[in-house]
Amino acid sequence: MLGKEPKKLIFQPQKSAINLSVVGKRLPKIDAPDKSTGRAQFTDDISLPNMLYGKLLLSTVPHAKILSIDTSEALKFPGVKSILTGADVPDATWGTSPARYDEYILAKGKVRFVGDVVAAIAAVDEETCYKAMKLIKVNYEELPAVFDPMEAMKDGAPRLFDDKYPNNINTHVDHHFGDIEKGFAEADHIREERFVGNRTYQNPMEPHVAIAEWDRHGRVTIYTSTQVVHYVHNQLSRILNLPLGNIRVIMTNCGGGFGSKAATNTIEIMSIFLAKATGQPVKMRFTREEMYLYGRGRHKQYIDLKIGVKKDGTITAVKQKAVLEGGAYSSFGIVSTYYAGSMLATLYKFDNYKYDGFRVNTNLPPCGAFRGHGCPHPRFAFESLLSMLADDIGMDQIDIRLKNAMTPEYRTCNDLDIHSCEFTACLEDVRKKSDWDKKKGNLPRGRGIGIGCGGFVSGAGYPIYRSNFPHSSAIIKIEEDGSKAVLFIGDADIGQGSDTALAMTACEGMGISFDRISVISSDSDITPIGFGAYSSRVTLMGGNASKMAGDDIKKQVLSSASEIMKISEVQLDAKDNKVFEIANPSNFIKWEDAAFNFFSKRGPLTGRGHYSPPEGLGGTYKGAAVGTSPAYSFSATVCEVDVDMETGKVKVLNFWDAHDCGTAVNPLSVEGQAEGAVVMGMSEVLFENEVFDKNGKMVNADLHNYLMATSADMPAIETHVVDSYEPNGPYGAKEVGEGATLPILGALANAIADAIGVRVFELPITPQKVLEAIQKSKKTITN
Repeated sequence: MLGKEPKKLIFQPQKSAINLSVVGKRLPKIDAPDKSTGRAQFTDDISLPNMLYGKLLLSTVPHAKILSIDTSEALKFPGVKSILTGADVPDATWGTSPARYDEYILAKGKVRFVGDVVAAIAAVDEETCYKAMKLIKVNYEELPAVFDPMEAMKDGAPRLFDDKYPNNINTHVDHHFGDIEKGFAEADHIREERFVGNRTYQNPMEPHVAIAEWDRHGRVTIYTSTQVVHYVHNQLSRILNLPLGNIRVIMTNCGGGFGSKAATNTIEIMSIFLAKATGQPVKMRFTREEMYLYGRGRHKQYIDLKIGVKKDGTITAVKQKAVLEGGAYSSFGIVSTYYAGSMLATLYKFDNYKYDGFRVNTNLPPCGAFRGHGCPHPRFAFESLLSMLADDIGMDQIDIRLKNAMTPEYRTCNDLDIHSCEFTACLEDVRKKSDWDKKKGNLPRGRGIGIGCGGFVSGAGYPIYRSNFPHSSAIIKIEEDGSKAVLFIGDADIGQGSDTALAMTACEGMGISFDRISVISSDSDITPIGFGAYSSRVTLMGGNASKMAGDDIKKQVLSSASEIMKISEVQLDAKDNKVFEIANPSNFIKWEDAAFNFFSKRGPLTGRGHYSPPEGLGGTYKGAAVGTSPAYSFSATVCEVDVDMETGKVKVLNFWDAHDCGTAVNPLSVEGQAEGAVVMGMSEVLFENEVFDKNGKMVNADLHNYLMATSADMPAIETHVVDSYEPNGPYGAKEVGEGATLPILGALANAIADAIGVRVFELPITPQKVLEAIQKSKKTITN
C-alpha cells in the first residue's frame, strides 16, 4: 500500500471559507496609492545629513592568495574618508546556514571568485569611490581555478578551502526510502536521462541598497532593501558582537527580491563598519553589474533521473542524482541541495526513492535561493521524463499524472505530511480549458502542447537557525475612537502583496472593513518578530498570526459590546463594522462604539497573535527538516507553442494555469503571482543564462546581454484557482508564490518537444539548441 498515515493536524478544519466579508475579495494592494503616485520611499530615496557613499572593491581574479593590499595612495585622494580591508574588520565568518559559515566580512588571505570582496571605501560620492579604488594596489599570487563542478570533484582539483569540503563537495545528501532495487524490478518500463539546468539571476527591479548610521549612544540603525529583517538583525548582532537592542533594522519599500535579498549581504555589514570608521552615515548600493558579480542566483544543476513505471503508468521507483554548481561560498546551498531531493516526492505517489545530492564549490559567484529554491530544475527533469515515459508506454501525458497524483491526507515516502490537496482538480481543469484531448497529437508540425506540474511549501517547517521563537507574530492597535486599526507585522512585503493579505485576514478576524486598517511592517524596533519573506511562508504563517491578533481584538470588542447591549458575548458576533446579535442581526451597535467603550473603561485595545508550525514535522533521518511544511500547494499548467522549424525560434502562444492555493485571500494578487510566475519560468526556459569567460568572469552582467522575457514575449495566460481549503492555513489559505513557477519549465519544455518531435535536455532552450536537436534527429532517422 502506498503512503503512510499523516500526522494529526494542529488546527482542526473550519467548516468552510464561505460567508467571509474581506477574505476572498478582489482588492487593490494596500500600498498601491503610494507606489502608483511615487510617494513610496525606497532605501535609495533616503538621504541623511552628512551622508557618505561606500563601494566595494571586488576581486578581478578567480582564485588567488592576497599577498598585500596598499591603500595609501587611495587614502590621499580628495574626498576619501575611509578604506577598510580584511585586516580592519573582525575575523568572524558568516553566511546563511550556521552549519556553513564560510565567508569573511572582507577577504582574508584569499579570494575565491571574480567579485569576491577585497576592500570597502567611503567617500563624498560614488564617483570619488570609483576613482580612488583604482589607486588601491592588491598584490595577488594567482592559484589554479576550477569552474566545472564535475572537474571540481575530481582528486587533484584545485581546492577552494584547505580545511573543509574535501573534493570541493560543500554538501552531500544521501537519502534512500523504500526498496529501490525492488521498485525497478517491478517496473515494466524504465527510462533514464540527464537534464541540465541553467545558472540564472533573480534580477529584482531594485538593486541591493543599505544605509547605516550610528548614534552617540553606540546604537546603529540600518535601512536596507531586504526580505528578512529578523535574520539580518540576528546576523548583525552576531557579527558586531552587539545586543539586538543596539541594532535597529528597517526595511523600507522593497523593489523585489525573489530570494536575492533573503540573507544578509556584504553592503549591509560594511555600511555599518564604514559609518563607524567615519562617524557619518554611509549609503552603499550595488550597480546591476555588481549584483551579478556578487551572485546568489540559481544553482546550475546536472540531474541524472531514472523512473520506472508499470504498464498502467504506476510509478514504481525514482532515482535522482543532482550535482549543484554552487560557486565559491555556501550561502543557501545546503538547503538548496536538500530541497532538490525532498520536494520531488510531493506531487506523485511512490514508495521507492533514492536521492544523491552534491553541492560543489567552484571559483564562480556563490549561488543562493531563487524562486522555487532548489526545486525548478529537478521538477523540469521529472515532468519531462514523466511525459517521455507516457509516450513510451502509449499513455496520455495527463492520464499518467492522474494515475499517480497526490491526494489529501497522505504521508509521502520521505515523511512529508500532505493535508489539503486538489492536484487532480488542477489537472482536470487545464485539460478542459486547453482543449488538450483535441489538440494533443493533432497539431501541425511546429505546433506543440505540453503539460507540467508543480507545488511548494507554505513556509519552511523549521527556521534557518535553531530557535524556539514564533515564526510570525502580529500586534494590532485600535485607535481610541475605534475608527482605525494598525497592524504591526514582522514579515516583509517585497512586492508580492503580503501586507494586503495579512491586513485582510486581520480585518476578517476583527469584523471590520478593509478601509479601516493600515500596516506597519519590518522594523525591528516597532514590529514583532517575523522570519520574513522566503519559502512562500508569509500568507500561511503571517496570515495565521494576523488572524489570531484579529480574533483577540474581536473577543475584547464583543465583551465590551455585551456591556452595552446587555447580551451575553457568546450571543454576539462582529462583521462589516457592526457588532450584532447572532439570533437577531438587526439588533446591532457600531463596531467603533464597542471599541470606544472598551478604551474608556479598560484602556488601550490591542490584539496579539503568533504562529509556529506544528511540532514534530517530518521524519527522523538526517536532513528530514528540509521540505517540511504545514501545507503544500499544487498546480498544473498546459502550454502551447509555435516553433519556427527553419530558425528554431519558439513563440509561446498560450498558458492555462490551475492552482490549489487553498482559499485565495486576494484573488487579484493570486492572479498576479501566477501570471508573473509564468513569465519568469518562461524566461528561464527560453532566454536566461549566466555566461562566464575562461577566467571565471561573467561576460553578460547587464540587462542588455543577460536576456530576459519582456512584455513583447507575453503569451495569453488563463489562470484558475481550484476549490480547496487548507486546515492549517488562515481561512483555508496556503501559498501561491514560488510553487506557481515550478510547472512552467516542464510544461514549456514538453510543448517544444511536442512541436519539433525531439527533446532538448539542457536549459535554456535557445533557437540554436532547437535547430541542433532537429538536425540530430534527422541524422538519426537517416542512419
